[in-house]
Amino acid sequence: MDQKTAHRDEITRFLAQKLNISHIRDYCPNGLQVEGQMHIGSIVSGVTASLALINEAIKAGADALLVHHGYFWRDEDPRLTGPKQARIKQLLAHDINLYAYHLPLDMHEDIGNNAMLAKKLGFLSRGRFGENDIGWLGITENPVISTVSELAALIENRLGRKPLLIGDPDHPVETVGWCTGAAQGMLPEAAMAGASVYLSGEISERTVHEAREFGVAYLACGHHATERYGVEALGELLASQFGIRHHFIEIDNPV
Repeated sequence: MDQKTAHRDEITRFLAQKLNISHIRDYCPNGLQVEGQMHIGSIVSGVTASLALINEAIKAGADALLVHHGYFWRDEDPRLTGPKQARIKQLLAHDINLYAYHLPLDMHEDIGNNAMLAKKLGFLSRGRFGENDIGWLGITENPVISTVSELAALIENRLGRKPLLIGDPDHPVETVGWCTGAAQGMLPEAAMAGASVYLSGEISERTVHEAREFGVAYLACGHHATERYGVEALGELLASQFGIRHHFIEIDNPV
């Protein structure tokens, strides 16, 4: 039986509509970033369009690569030199399409990074905060989780990465705020929205002081670790929608 394929433009339109990309302000282009072959039968998804992921996609015979972190960021050097040239050269040489979705994927209510992290950790959403309501508020559905140290243990178990805990390990878990990736700067907004505990991917020097002064415990859970699940879910959705193959590839990243 021949492998089913979908037209590149049909997939592009579907993703643009599903993720509502025209209504979300971002600092990179969302959508098709590198144009490859017209007919797509196999998609590889991953967090970042690194050379390692591209090479794995080539080995897998992918027609398209779907990522959360793509290229052409605001204020980025536009020249195609060094590692950027090597990445794009491989994509073009193998006629592979590159799709990238940043903030629209973080924010999506069903398959976004925040939504999928909530499913992974057992959080029940009760509200939003921040610009475009990108941050999420909720509670943990596990009644055993009553302190920050217990929440940290749950995160380590579910994500396979020990989070950095700032604050009193016995701090009570009441309302949890979360936003994946490099959203540590949203801690004050999470606190003002009512979070007693806030978690994100990264941590800055100032985050420690803000957590102490707002009286909020903070958990730095890893940028990569918190953003593995949205792009995988999006790839599975494409496979279901168009009847094409999808394979998520994990490229290890300790950050």
